[in-house]
Amino acid sequence: MRNLDRDDGTGIPEDKRSDIFARGARLDTGKPGTGLGLAIVRDVVEIYGGSVELGESEDLGGLLVRLILPRAA
Repeated sequence: MRNLDRDDGTGIPEDKRSDIFARGARLDTGKPGTGLGLAIVRDVVEIYGGSVELGESEDLGGLLVRLILPRAA
């Protein structure tokens, strides 16, 4: 099963995408946040045997987050 979440922001450069999964990592320090969100998402998805992929939204230009989860048995 696949879910997609996209935004129309400036996106994240490809060479920085793996960095945003580190606990406390924040690329946009101009907005409030703890830098825990994507680290928690990745941990939970991996517990269920899935994965998180980051890309660029072709139609909106921002970040594309793809959650890949196995089908329930």
